[in-house]
Amino acid sequence: MPAPTCIVMIARLGKIIVLGTTDAIGVWAAVGLFSSRSWAPLTCLLAGLGVLNFVLLSKRAYPLRYILPGLIPFALMVAYPIIYNMSIAFTNYGTGNRLTKDQVIAHFENMYYLPEGSERFAYQAFRDADGNLALLLVSKDGGELYLALDEVLRPVDAGDPRFVYEGEEIVRIDGYHQLSRREVVRLLGKLQGVSLRRGEDTIRLVSLNEFAVYRRSYRYDQERDVLVDLRTGVEYTPVQGTFTSSTGETLQPGFVAWVGFQNFYDIITNPRVTGPFFRVFRWTFLWALLSVVLTFALGLGLAILLNDPYLELRHVYRTILILPYAIPGFISIMVWAGLLNVDFGVVNRILRSLVGVTIPWFHDGFWARVGVLLVNLWLGYPYMMIVSLGALQSIPQELYEAARVDGANRWQRFWKITLPLLLISVAPLLVGSFAFNFNNFNVIYLLTGGGPPIPGAQTLAGQTDILISYTYKLAFGGAGAQYGFASAISLIIFLIIGTISALNFRFTRRLEQMSGGL
Repeated sequence: MPAPTCIVMIARLGKIIVLGTTDAIGVWAAVGLFSSRSWAPLTCLLAGLGVLNFVLLSKRAYPLRYILPGLIPFALMVAYPIIYNMSIAFTNYGTGNRLTKDQVIAHFENMYYLPEGSERFAYQAFRDADGNLALLLVSKDGGELYLALDEVLRPVDAGDPRFVYEGEEIVRIDGYHQLSRREVVRLLGKLQGVSLRRGEDTIRLVSLNEFAVYRRSYRYDQERDVLVDLRTGVEYTPVQGTFTSSTGETLQPGFVAWVGFQNFYDIITNPRVTGPFFRVFRWTFLWALLSVVLTFALGLGLAILLNDPYLELRHVYRTILILPYAIPGFISIMVWAGLLNVDFGVVNRILRSLVGVTIPWFHDGFWARVGVLLVNLWLGYPYMMIVSLGALQSIPQELYEAARVDGANRWQRFWKITLPLLLISVAPLLVGSFAFNFNNFNVIYLLTGGGPPIPGAQTLAGQTDILISYTYKLAFGGAGAQYGFASAISLIIFLIIGTISALNFRFTRRLEQMSGGL
């Protein structure tokens, strides 16, 4: 057999083995998902196996074999989080509403209460060589004797042949030996989890010495979809993921339920949500805009100075000015948090010694915003300087010489030549920088934590919070997490950033057309 043919056969055999193993594992996983009724994962698994087999076995899908290794991580790390986040945005998922409806119903139906005057039982505990427990209960009301070798309590006679007596005390029961008081105490945690059935009664441990008859607290009526309180007779119906009575009383925990556009509706109409949200929304736009304008202005100014061929030691200045870009951002932010400390920071100490005043950087809303803008300016200007410096060096010097001949001064040359030609290269980066700062979580969270708080507001939002930090607080901060509401806000952020990106692409094409005509 020729060597190339042998290699092809080995490759085919390897493909069959790998694909067969993958399919076998997939079918095994599909059976488990089908048994647990996990329909969404099952659908994704079967669709993925179908696509994989089609790509590897069909000649028409041959080009997809080179794309598939990149599509799989994209689907898992990009597409799936987006789709999952979108699904959460239309639910009430959060603190108090994390379980499924079936889990919540099972939780309430497994709740018991001890009625007044309930029948009580003294008990003896026994254990066999395998560690299995047996319980012998004696009713304190009528003296009846009951034996539980499993979860069912059965009446027995004192003369049962399985009993072994020492005097009047039963010490063995058919392979089970009696436990001492100390052994019973060690097994108390296990005994507390024992639930015995006697007809419709449920008998559970009430103290170290007694069992008692408990009653179920709730019963679920599946036909009417109501949860009935067996003590009071009050009926609770599911309302947006919470069992609620006719008087408005609710039971916790609730369950995850589809609420449609309620989270988005609350953003617009709920006063406790609307005020903080739109306040944060306005500051987010202002923060992103000022960050881009300030960093670009400083970066461009320094780039123009450093681009002057007659400036001495300009390479040294470039090295020094690029240092903030070389230091990890979170380290710089933490350093600035110390420098701007109101009581002990170096900045306030210098101001106090020079002019006798201190600035409440983190205590006043205005100065906190000024502080985060200054720190972001420190972090962002080197990038703008590098980009602008490269763009300036690409502008033909003949244009400036022609402008000088025509009598244009320095400002006219800047506004008519430098800035328009610079924007052709830099404008898409400015739009991208705006999108980046729109979600610049690190500076806000590490420097101010979103604070200071908004005076009188009953919300987690602070005066320097942007949408992404506000979303983080809603999802993970405070006493309760609101994952559904936070996902709705993150979906809005996603749409805004997507719109900005689309405009960026369109603007980039327009600039390319302009540059082509120059």
